[in-house]
Amino acid sequence: MATEGGGKEMNEIKTQFTTREGLYKLLPHSEYSRPNRVPFNSQGSNPVRVSFVNLNDQSGNGDRLCFNVGRELYFYIYKGVRKAADLSKPIDKRIYKGTQPTCHDFNHLTATAESVSLLVGFSAGQVQLIDPIKKETSKLFNEEGLLSSQNQANSPSGTVV
Repeated sequence: MATEGGGKEMNEIKTQFTTREGLYKLLPHSEYSRPNRVPFNSQGSNPVRVSFVNLNDQSGNGDRLCFNVGRELYFYIYKGVRKAADLSKPIDKRIYKGTQPTCHDFNHLTATAESVSLLVGFSAGQVQLIDPIKKETSKLFNEEGLLSSQNQANSPSGTVV
């Protein structure tokens, strides 16, 4: 787009502009195709955690990526920083209603191309063991929420009861 200002001619490609309707911005593919974007919240943002694991499969695409956005948990094939992941096709996607994931990690010692163990911790104290590849293994621990960080303050010794 050519603009004139102060007698000088400039050739500039704009990446964003503002109109009465709002702000228009050129987004990178990874941000544009992100599933279910979380709306802007001025109070603070939901924590996002990312976990990686390498499965050493024969295809050479052994890296897997898990991340959470709010109450949603996604599991994808990770092809590196130079190739954008197809965010419209997750290997596994889970949406939690009563609580939200706060942390997760893979068991790197037992991970194979056919199965991988993923532990997910939740805001109410529960811990879930899932296999996002097989999608059949799922165990829930501390379902009652008896062990949580809030109980530490109420315990006389400061330890979790």
